[in-house]
Amino acid sequence: MAQGRGSAARGLALGGFLAVCLLLGAADVAAAATHKIDWTFNADSWSQGGNFRAGDVLVFKYDPALHNVVAVDRSDYEECRSSSGASYSSGNDHITLKAGTNYFICSLNGHCAMGMKMAVTAH
Repeated sequence: MAQGRGSAARGLALGGFLAVCLLLGAADVAAAATHKIDWTFNADSWSQGGNFRAGDVLVFKYDPALHNVVAVDRSDYEECRSSSGASYSSGNDHITLKAGTNYFICSLNGHCAMGMKMAVTAH
């Protein structure tokens, strides 16, 4: 009978361990945040000093008749080129941040050169 109690105790310990693992995994998922951005000129000031994590979602809000969002690499960000990235134009774009610095520009009508660009670093 002592062997039965030992097996039960091990099973209970294993069950507790698995429950803790599930809770920790759920905490990581729940930690992702959603950030709304009024996508306009000088948007980069919005992201400065922000605390962003990989997996957070940026929601770009804008008039699609006037603007777009292009996810670009650093070089294209610095030169205001839209050749490297995915383009979004819904006016309600949900973009998940990757670890590291994420770069976004508006590629329409010289807007990037006028300051409509943003770099967001996710940890």
